[in-house]
Amino acid sequence: MQNTPSDAATQPAAATSSEEPVEPLGAGAAALSSIFALLVGIVVGVITTFTHGLAAPWGLVAGLAIVAALVGGFRLVFGSRIVGGAAAIGVIGASAVLALPGAGGTVLSLDGPLGYLWAFGPAVIAVIVLLLPSRRRRETA
Repeated sequence: MQNTPSDAATQPAAATSSEEPVEPLGAGAAALSSIFALLVGIVVGVITTFTHGLAAPWGLVAGLAIVAALVGGFRLVFGSRIVGGAAAIGVIGASAVLALPGAGGTVLSLDGPLGYLWAFGPAVIAVIVLLLPSRRRRETA
């Protein structure tokens, strides 16, 4: 058998870790996936706003966990904070619109501590999830 150099030996050295990570999505893919994440975030925001007060306090806890999983999942799957942020904007926007009084004067968010936690909780959780450092996979030789 003949020994041939591996591809790793012939490739140029990898970029140093001090460089900013390159956005893995192109502009078109990022825009399309952000629109998808925004729409899914709106649907999740509407559903969790309706259900956060049903089985207090477990409905609120479940709703906040769903928001964290949604934003974190989009961030992990697409490798972009932009897509996760779009999902967060959808959830926060939907819950904010539904917290406003309607034509009949009814409000879907509860008045009291649970309502305030639902009004600010998704935004706080989304910011925390989006600010966490990304976990890059190590390439094995």
